[in-house]
Amino acid sequence: MSVSTPLLDTIESDETPVELSGNISSAKSNSNARKPVVLTPTNRAQGSQMATTQSDAESGIAGIFRQSAHPMALFFLYFFRISAITVYVISGFLTDNYVLSTVMVVILLAMDFWNCRNVSGRTLVGLRFWNQVDDDGESYWVFESRDPSRPANPIDSKMFWIALYVFPALWTSLLVVSILKLGLSFIPIVILALVFNVANAVGFTYADRDAKQRWANSVVGGGWGLGSLGGQLITGAVQKGVGRMFG
Repeated sequence: MSVSTPLLDTIESDETPVELSGNISSAKSNSNARKPVVLTPTNRAQGSQMATTQSDAESGIAGIFRQSAHPMALFFLYFFRISAITVYVISGFLTDNYVLSTVMVVILLAMDFWNCRNVSGRTLVGLRFWNQVDDDGESYWVFESRDPSRPANPIDSKMFWIALYVFPALWTSLLVVSILKLGLSFIPIVILALVFNVANAVGFTYADRDAKQRWANSVVGGGWGLGSLGGQLITGAVQKGVGRMFG
């Protein structure tokens, strides 16, 4: 061994050198590469899907108006009634002006009374009533009804009778609340609302009963070919049955 030869040059490695090939960045990217994520559909969003059947499409408030034969009349029937109750309930929180809130509620009640008796009742269920005074000064009720061959839309009829009986119950509950809270200033408004709503409910109930009795008379008036005696017997039986069912 010569002195000029470095020591490291004489030492042989025990392991064979491993040759590296390729790019370092590509190796890192391959090692850090993630597996692709596969998205599978779930049932989580089924509740927010659009209606696929006719029953789903016809449910809800929009479906009621779509099935109604007179949606505008149905809308204003509920609009005036809901507006009157809403203004009465929130007027105490929005303003301290008792006169203003009273005038607004009374106007809405009057518009509802006129609309229900002259527009909604005639359009939705084919009924109308009013009080008439004859020459002798005696007053009596007059009832009008639609031709039985033109039945009312079932949705219109159902929603009309619901509004006719539900809102008087709501005003009755508000009267009880006013009495319990000793809100004497609001009791006259609630009583006026009850007078308007109950008057329409009673009037249309009697108009409906009168229409059913007249329909029964027209159906069995001829006795279906059984003669005058048979017609009278059947007419009396149907009138009694209708009278028992509808008061």
